[in-house]
Amino acid sequence: MTPSLTLDAFRSRFLLHQPLQHTQPLAGRHAAVLVPIIARDEPGLLLTQRSHALRKHAGQVAFPGGMQDASDQSLIITALREAHEEVGIDPQHVEILGRLPAVTSSTGFQVTPVVGIIPPTLPLRLNFDEVQSAFEMPLAEALQLSRYASLEIHRAGIRHPVWLSLYEKYLVWGMTAGIIRALSQQIAL
Repeated sequence: MTPSLTLDAFRSRFLLHQPLQHTQPLAGRHAAVLVPIIARDEPGLLLTQRSHALRKHAGQVAFPGGMQDASDQSLIITALREAHEEVGIDPQHVEILGRLPAVTSSTGFQVTPVVGIIPPTLPLRLNFDEVQSAFEMPLAEALQLSRYASLEIHRAGIRHPVWLSLYEKYLVWGMTAGIIRALSQQIAL
């Protein structure tokens, strides 16, 4: 059985256990994703399924996000801009809690997850060129470490663990599953 998790408990745990951030940006290309927590009595986690027409990562479950533009003053701005472009989340309605440590994508980007809280009544406007659908997963369920299985892949002679989880009809895997696991480990449910 999944334990309950209130928004206040999540916020407190996240802020109390926030990891130290790098003061110098990591080398390479930068991107950011918004990890949207829906402010309900039992909070939800907003995820998207990428369009099947995309050249890269088509059909995969993801957080809204993308590459940092030269005009973005920070990676938080990048995450908010991309979430607005992909699913219509108005940046003014996002309460930023903080960031998780950057992870390296399979395409060589340093991706910074930005955790934010959004209102439950916020209407979404999907950009169907990028996003096929959006869905909500109960946060307490998403943060259960036991729901993630590890698969080891080999790329260029190097072993890489890949995390997998199934929620309803959606396969959550790769970087998205890894980000959710990292969030779970940080708040130690």
